[in-house]
Amino acid sequence: EGPHSVLADDEFYDAVESGLDKMEEEQELRERLKSGQMIPVTPPPTSPATSHRLWPEIEKIVKQEVAMARLGVGECGSGWQLFAEDGEMRMYRREEEVDGMVVDPLKAVHVVKGITGHELCHYFFSPQYRYDWERYGQRVKEMLCFGLISVDYQMIKTETDLIFGLWLITPQNILIIRIFLTVCLLCQTRVDPPKDGAPVSRNDLTCKITYCSVVNPGGWAPASVLRAVYKREYPKFLKRFTAYVKNQTKDKPIMY
Repeated sequence: EGPHSVLADDEFYDAVESGLDKMEEEQELRERLKSGQMIPVTPPPTSPATSHRLWPEIEKIVKQEVAMARLGVGECGSGWQLFAEDGEMRMYRREEEVDGMVVDPLKAVHVVKGITGHELCHYFFSPQYRYDWERYGQRVKEMLCFGLISVDYQMIKTETDLIFGLWLITPQNILIIRIFLTVCLLCQTRVDPPKDGAPVSRNDLTCKITYCSVVNPGGWAPASVLRAVYKREYPKFLKRFTAYVKNQTKDKPIMY
Protein backbone atom coordinates (compact mmCIF):
# COMPACT_ATOMS: atom_id res chain seq x y z
CA GLU A 1 0.00 0.00 0.00
CA GLY A 2 1.28 3.53 -0.77
CA PRO A 3 3.70 4.88 -3.39
CA HIS A 4 6.30 2.20 -2.58
CA SER A 5 3.92 -0.76 -2.92
CA VAL A 6 5.30 -3.63 -5.00
CA LEU A 7 1.77 -4.71 -5.95
CA ALA A 8 0.18 -3.67 -9.20
CA ASP A 9 -3.19 -1.91 -8.95
CA ASP A 10 -5.16 -4.99 -9.98
CA GLU A 11 -3.26 -7.17 -7.48
CA PHE A 12 -3.87 -4.63 -4.73
CA TYR A 13 -7.63 -4.49 -5.35
CA ASP A 14 -7.78 -8.30 -5.58
CA ALA A 15 -6.12 -8.53 -2.17
CA VAL A 16 -8.56 -5.98 -0.69
CA GLU A 17 -11.54 -7.81 -2.18
CA SER A 18 -10.26 -11.14 -0.88
CA GLY A 19 -9.90 -9.67 2.62
CA LEU A 20 -13.44 -8.26 2.52
CA ASP A 21 -14.80 -11.62 1.36
CA LYS A 22 -13.07 -13.33 4.26
CA MET A 23 -14.55 -10.85 6.73
CA GLU A 24 -18.02 -11.47 5.32
CA GLU A 25 -17.56 -15.23 5.60
CA GLU A 26 -16.47 -14.91 9.23
CA GLN A 27 -19.45 -12.68 10.03
CA GLU A 28 -21.81 -15.15 8.37
CA LEU A 29 -20.25 -17.99 10.36
CA ARG A 30 -20.62 -15.99 13.58
CA GLU A 31 -24.34 -15.47 12.89
CA ARG A 32 -24.82 -19.17 12.12
CA LEU A 33 -23.06 -20.15 15.34
CA LYS A 34 -25.18 -17.75 17.38
CA SER A 35 -28.39 -19.03 15.80
CA GLY A 36 -27.39 -22.64 16.42
CA GLN A 37 -27.82 -23.68 12.79
CA MET A 38 -24.55 -25.63 12.72
CA ILE A 39 -25.15 -27.79 15.79
CA PRO A 40 -27.56 -30.74 15.50
CA VAL A 41 -29.95 -31.00 18.44
CA THR A 42 -29.72 -34.81 18.41
CA PRO A 43 -26.88 -36.88 16.96
CA PRO A 44 -27.53 -38.98 13.86
CA PRO A 45 -28.25 -42.70 14.44
CA THR A 46 -24.88 -43.61 12.93
CA SER A 47 -21.79 -41.44 13.05
CA PRO A 48 -18.89 -41.30 10.55
CA ALA A 49 -16.61 -40.60 13.52
CA THR A 50 -15.99 -44.32 14.07
CA SER A 51 -14.32 -44.56 10.67
CA HIS A 52 -11.97 -41.62 11.33
CA ARG A 53 -8.29 -42.50 11.73
CA LEU A 54 -8.24 -40.92 15.23
CA TRP A 55 -11.24 -42.87 16.51
CA PRO A 56 -9.26 -45.59 18.40
CA GLU A 57 -7.30 -42.91 20.28
CA ILE A 58 -10.45 -40.86 20.91
CA GLU A 59 -12.29 -43.86 22.33
CA LYS A 60 -9.31 -44.82 24.50
CA ILE A 61 -8.91 -41.34 26.01
CA VAL A 62 -12.66 -40.85 26.55
CA LYS A 63 -12.99 -44.16 28.41
CA GLN A 64 -9.89 -43.38 30.46
CA GLU A 65 -11.05 -39.86 31.43
CA VAL A 66 -14.61 -40.93 32.26
CA ALA A 67 -13.30 -43.77 34.45
CA MET A 68 -11.00 -41.34 36.30
CA ALA A 69 -13.82 -38.81 36.71
CA ARG A 70 -16.08 -41.43 38.28
CA LEU A 71 -13.49 -42.44 40.87
CA GLY A 72 -13.49 -40.69 44.20
CA VAL A 73 -10.40 -38.77 45.26
CA GLY A 74 -9.51 -41.56 47.68
CA GLU A 75 -9.96 -44.40 45.19
CA CYS A 76 -7.15 -43.74 42.68
CA GLY A 77 -4.14 -43.73 44.94
CA SER A 78 -2.72 -41.18 47.32
CA GLY A 79 -1.59 -37.69 46.52
CA TRP A 80 -4.87 -35.82 45.95
CA GLN A 81 -4.81 -32.53 47.84
CA LEU A 82 -7.78 -30.27 48.50
CA PHE A 83 -6.60 -26.82 47.41
CA ALA A 84 -9.83 -24.79 47.12
CA GLU A 85 -13.41 -24.99 48.33
CA ASP A 86 -16.37 -22.69 48.08
CA GLY A 87 -19.82 -23.84 49.19
CA GLU A 88 -20.51 -27.16 47.45
CA MET A 89 -17.40 -26.91 45.27
CA ARG A 90 -14.25 -28.86 46.08
CA MET A 91 -11.07 -28.72 44.00
CA TYR A 92 -8.25 -31.25 44.22
CA ARG A 93 -4.83 -31.60 42.63
CA ARG A 94 -1.97 -34.06 42.45
CA GLU A 95 1.44 -32.49 42.01
CA GLU A 96 3.15 -34.37 39.20
CA GLU A 97 6.06 -33.62 36.92
CA VAL A 98 7.15 -35.37 33.71
CA ASP A 99 10.71 -34.69 32.53
CA GLY A 100 10.83 -31.72 34.87
CA MET A 101 7.59 -30.21 33.51
CA VAL A 102 4.45 -29.66 35.62
CA VAL A 103 1.49 -31.79 34.52
CA ASP A 104 -0.66 -31.62 37.67
CA PRO A 105 -3.94 -33.56 37.29
CA LEU A 106 -6.85 -31.47 38.59
CA LYS A 107 -10.30 -32.55 39.68
CA ALA A 108 -13.21 -30.32 40.65
CA VAL A 109 -16.43 -31.63 42.19
CA HIS A 110 -19.41 -29.32 42.36
CA VAL A 111 -23.16 -29.57 42.98
CA VAL A 112 -25.59 -27.10 41.41
CA LYS A 113 -29.35 -26.92 41.89
CA GLY A 114 -31.85 -26.12 39.16
CA ILE A 115 -30.07 -27.43 36.04
CA THR A 116 -29.44 -30.77 34.34
CA GLY A 117 -26.22 -32.35 33.13
CA HIS A 118 -27.51 -32.17 29.56
CA GLU A 119 -27.99 -28.43 29.84
CA LEU A 120 -24.55 -27.87 31.35
CA CYS A 121 -22.79 -29.90 28.64
CA HIS A 122 -24.92 -28.28 25.94
CA TYR A 123 -23.69 -24.79 26.83
CA PHE A 124 -20.12 -25.96 27.41
CA PHE A 125 -19.57 -27.87 24.17
CA SER A 126 -21.66 -25.87 21.68
CA PRO A 127 -19.47 -23.21 20.01
CA GLN A 128 -22.35 -20.76 19.44
CA TYR A 129 -22.47 -20.11 23.20
CA ARG A 130 -18.73 -19.79 23.73
CA TYR A 131 -18.79 -16.04 23.01
CA ASP A 132 -21.05 -15.59 26.02
CA TRP A 133 -18.97 -17.27 28.73
CA GLU A 134 -15.44 -17.68 27.33
CA ARG A 135 -13.27 -14.84 28.60
CA TYR A 136 -10.41 -15.33 26.14
CA GLY A 137 -12.08 -16.35 22.90
CA GLN A 138 -12.37 -13.90 20.02
CA ARG A 139 -13.51 -16.15 17.19
CA VAL A 140 -14.76 -19.73 17.16
CA LYS A 141 -14.97 -21.68 13.93
CA GLU A 142 -16.35 -25.20 13.74
CA MET A 143 -14.02 -27.32 11.60
CA LEU A 144 -15.44 -30.83 11.96
CA CYS A 145 -18.63 -32.18 13.44
CA PHE A 146 -19.47 -35.88 13.81
CA GLY A 147 -22.71 -35.78 15.77
CA LEU A 148 -21.46 -35.93 19.36
CA ILE A 149 -17.88 -35.05 18.44
CA SER A 150 -16.95 -31.52 17.44
CA VAL A 151 -13.56 -29.97 16.71
CA ASP A 152 -13.35 -26.19 16.77
CA TYR A 153 -10.78 -23.59 15.80
CA GLN A 154 -10.59 -20.77 18.30
CA MET A 155 -8.78 -17.43 18.01
CA ILE A 156 -7.66 -16.07 21.37
CA LYS A 157 -7.84 -12.33 22.10
CA THR A 158 -4.06 -12.17 22.46
CA GLU A 159 -3.79 -13.33 18.83
CA THR A 160 -2.56 -16.77 19.89
CA ASP A 161 -4.13 -19.54 17.83
CA LEU A 162 -5.67 -22.48 19.64
CA ILE A 163 -7.15 -25.70 18.36
CA PHE A 164 -9.81 -26.69 20.88
CA GLY A 165 -10.78 -30.33 20.28
CA LEU A 166 -13.89 -31.06 22.26
CA TRP A 167 -12.77 -34.67 22.29
CA LEU A 168 -9.43 -34.92 20.52
CA ILE A 169 -7.45 -33.57 17.59
CA THR A 170 -3.83 -34.24 16.74
CA PRO A 171 -2.17 -31.71 14.39
CA GLN A 172 0.02 -33.31 11.75
CA ASN A 173 2.99 -31.05 12.50
CA ILE A 174 3.97 -31.58 16.15
CA LEU A 175 6.43 -28.68 15.95
CA ILE A 176 3.52 -26.21 16.18
CA ILE A 177 2.13 -27.72 19.40
CA ARG A 178 2.79 -25.49 22.41
CA ILE A 179 0.53 -27.09 24.98
CA PHE A 180 -1.18 -30.43 25.57
CA LEU A 181 -4.52 -30.23 27.37
CA THR A 182 -7.00 -32.96 28.28
CA VAL A 183 -10.35 -31.91 29.78
CA CYS A 184 -13.25 -34.04 30.94
CA LEU A 185 -16.62 -32.60 31.96
CA LEU A 186 -18.86 -35.29 33.45
CA CYS A 187 -22.34 -34.31 34.65
CA GLN A 188 -24.91 -36.40 36.49
CA THR A 189 -28.53 -35.33 36.96
CA ARG A 190 -30.59 -36.18 40.02
CA VAL A 191 -34.36 -35.68 40.02
CA ASP A 192 -36.31 -35.66 43.29
CA PRO A 193 -39.97 -36.26 42.29
CA PRO A 194 -42.43 -33.97 44.07
CA LYS A 195 -44.27 -35.82 46.83
CA ASP A 196 -47.66 -34.50 45.76
CA GLY A 197 -47.31 -35.85 42.22
CA ALA A 198 -46.90 -32.40 40.70
CA PRO A 199 -44.81 -31.94 37.55
CA VAL A 200 -41.06 -31.83 38.08
CA SER A 201 -39.74 -28.29 38.34
CA ARG A 202 -36.24 -26.90 38.45
CA ASN A 203 -36.45 -26.91 42.24
CA ASP A 204 -36.36 -30.71 42.02
CA LEU A 205 -33.15 -30.87 39.93
CA THR A 206 -29.60 -31.33 41.16
CA CYS A 207 -26.56 -31.60 38.90
CA LYS A 208 -23.32 -33.14 40.13
CA ILE A 209 -20.36 -31.85 38.12
CA THR A 210 -16.94 -33.49 37.87
CA TYR A 211 -14.40 -31.44 35.92
CA CYS A 212 -10.98 -33.01 35.35
CA SER A 213 -8.01 -31.66 33.43
CA VAL A 214 -4.35 -32.34 32.78
CA VAL A 215 -2.25 -29.52 31.31
CA ASN A 216 1.22 -29.98 29.88
CA PRO A 217 2.64 -26.61 28.73
CA GLY A 218 5.81 -28.22 27.44
CA GLY A 219 8.01 -26.14 29.70
CA TRP A 220 6.68 -22.77 28.45
CA ALA A 221 5.69 -21.67 31.96
CA PRO A 222 7.39 -22.30 35.34
CA ALA A 223 5.71 -24.58 37.89
CA SER A 224 5.07 -21.78 40.41
CA VAL A 225 3.22 -19.69 37.81
CA LEU A 226 1.06 -22.59 36.60
CA ARG A 227 0.03 -23.61 40.11
CA ALA A 228 -0.78 -20.04 41.08
CA VAL A 229 -2.90 -19.57 37.95
CA TYR A 230 -5.04 -22.68 38.25
CA LYS A 231 -5.58 -22.15 41.98
CA ARG A 232 -7.12 -18.77 41.14
CA GLU A 233 -8.75 -19.40 37.76
CA TYR A 234 -10.31 -22.86 38.05
CA PRO A 235 -12.73 -22.07 40.91
CA LYS A 236 -13.54 -18.74 39.26
CA PHE A 237 -14.33 -20.50 35.97
CA LEU A 238 -16.65 -23.08 37.53
CA LYS A 239 -18.61 -20.47 39.48
CA ARG A 240 -18.92 -18.18 36.46
CA PHE A 241 -19.92 -20.93 34.03
CA THR A 242 -22.51 -22.63 36.25
CA ALA A 243 -24.05 -19.22 37.03
CA TYR A 244 -24.25 -18.54 33.29
CA VAL A 245 -26.03 -21.86 32.62
CA LYS A 246 -28.51 -21.26 35.44
CA ASN A 247 -29.30 -17.82 34.07
CA GLN A 248 -29.74 -19.16 30.52
CA THR A 249 -32.09 -21.97 31.53
CA LYS A 250 -34.18 -20.46 34.34
CA ASP A 251 -37.18 -19.59 32.14
CA LYS A 252 -36.83 -22.43 29.62
CA PRO A 253 -38.23 -25.97 29.52
CA ILE A 254 -36.02 -28.54 31.23
CA MET A 255 -33.57 -30.27 28.87
CA TYR A 256 -33.09 -33.83 30.14
